[in-house]
Amino acid sequence: MTIIVTGAGGFVGRQLVQRLLAAGRSVVGMDTAAGGIPDGARPVVGDICSAAVRAEAFANGCAALVHLATVPGGAAEADPAASRRVNIDAMYDLLDAAKAAGDRPRIVYASSIAVFGDPLPAQGVDDQTPLAPRMVYGGHKAMMEIAVAMMHHRGEIEGVSVRLPGILARPRGPSGMKSAFMSDLFHALRAGEAFTCPVSADATIWAQSVSRCADNLLHAISMDASLMPATRVVTLPAQRITMGDLAAEIARQCGTSADLVSYRPDAALEAAFGAHPPLSTPAADHAGFAHDGDTARLVANALSVIAAG
Repeated sequence: MTIIVTGAGGFVGRQLVQRLLAAGRSVVGMDTAAGGIPDGARPVVGDICSAAVRAEAFANGCAALVHLATVPGGAAEADPAASRRVNIDAMYDLLDAAKAAGDRPRIVYASSIAVFGDPLPAQGVDDQTPLAPRMVYGGHKAMMEIAVAMMHHRGEIEGVSVRLPGILARPRGPSGMKSAFMSDLFHALRAGEAFTCPVSADATIWAQSVSRCADNLLHAISMDASLMPATRVVTLPAQRITMGDLAAEIARQCGTSADLVSYRPDAALEAAFGAHPPLSTPAADHAGFAHDGDTARLVANALSVIAAG
């Protein structure tokens, strides 16, 4: 049966769809535009809020739904109504469509570390850290983690929610994400351009390459669902890196100078995105998820995707 991917033409979605097609899977790619959806997937173009668009996507059944489409953090904060319409209402409708079209289909939901809120606890984050979202985006993601778990425990779906850390390196251009500076650093140093970083060199982030993220999502589709905790959600393993160390490694691999980077910290941005404490993810580790391995490999993986376009 078919695997349906929302946001299939997006940064993470393209990588996942390419892997699914290479494995010989039948894929429906949902997005607002057809241009980014990889050839080989059946494109369904339109607004996921539309019942007609959802009906077209689920017409041939559903073995699994990977839900990546979202109104991201900064955009959700600027327009909470749009976030509710897409990140809550449309997602719930997608869950209903999936369970009607399949026999307890696997649902892979891309949540976010934004569910933990900010500031994060200085002693670290682990599987017992309570959710305390402050931003609209994180609050809506937390609500839908619960919806996925509820439908799983009712026997309607097989729910697997994964909280994504910073995913690198996103394409240049507006993204609606306040954390976009992490990816912008890659593009500037690769091009040999000066870059003003809005957090300090000592700011710490949790990061994973987009290729590693796609591999984790692919794993989430086929993994033994019994390995998931009762909450049906795990925080993906990530590497904790300072922005200074990340800049130095990008510069080394690109043959440019880390001196191109200057630092002008914004206190609010650093508190939200540059003060990530130690991260422990035993539930995700047990379930077979992984990070890139080390900083050099993370940067190499991210740069290879940028080079491939």
